Amino acid sequence: MKQATWSAHEDAEQHGFTRALLEGTLPREGYAAMVAQHYFAYTALEDVGRSLAEDPVAGRVVDPALFRVPALRRDLAALYGADWPERIAPTEATRAYTARIERTEGDPAGYVAHHYTRYLGDLSGGQFIRTAAARAYGIDERGGTAFYDFSALGSLPRFKAGYRARLDALRLDEAEREHIVRETRAAYRLNVAVLADLGHTFAGEAAA
Repeated sequence: MKQATWSAHEDAEQHGFTRALLEGTLPREGYAAMVAQHYFAYTALEDVGRSLAEDPVAGRVVDPALFRVPALRRDLAALYGADWPERIAPTEATRAYTARIERTEGDPAGYVAHHYTRYLGDLSGGQFIRTAAARAYGIDERGGTAFYDFSALGSLPRFKAGYRARLDALRLDEAEREHIVRETRAAYRLNVAVLADLGHTFAGEAAA
């Protein structure tokens, strides 16, 4: 799956908003806005995950140890204050993204694509974002980076290897495998659209 979606993966990693964050030029407000959009996406992802937990396909990847919404709530409280629920709203791009995720409640293979796109990204490149945010804004897991703290999983390389082994073991026909690849590409495109939305506001010309 990684090889089949590599170009889409690079588009997300090389986006101007992401570069500004990693280079330390993104304002703190931009980082907070990204965390807010994550909250809406992960609420949808984890709500659907709970409904598909017993599914023979999607249930193979659903793991409550990965759930990020509790950490996102802590981050939002640190970044926005106790009134954070009144201060955030999904962008148009995020609404499109969450709607796509919600539709996968009836498409377990498609859900796997979104699960893979988000969580494997958090466990890999997301760790660089955690470091960059800590350096740029002087924050830690108590101040706004709890989302990226997966210490409860133990060794991240070992966990990722086990996750990929579960993907490889899924009993899928060729059509289902192709569908997952297509949906993974769509998930990356939707993620890039969210970043572009944020970039226009917070990263200026760097988001072009």
